Amino acid sequence: MSLEMRPDCERCGADLPASAPGAFICSLECTFCAECAEALDDRCPNCGGELVDRPTRPRRWLDSYPASTLRRHKPA
Repeated sequence: MSLEMRPDCERCGADLPASAPGAFICSLECTFCAECAEALDDRCPNCGGELVDRPTRPRRWLDSYPASTLRRHKPA
């Protein structure tokens, strides 16, 4: 089982490619960009869990283990 690697920040909608650094996740894989994680004081607003750096997925593994394409950001 691999991480879902969600493609966007749930708070602001910023793109977060699986092969690029800068994403933060909680244990339930809620995903936020670095700016939003900082604004949230590294706490997930959905579950209260700690937000930590999401590992990157090397491009060579994206064919076998593709990142999710389901965007979670819901514009206000």
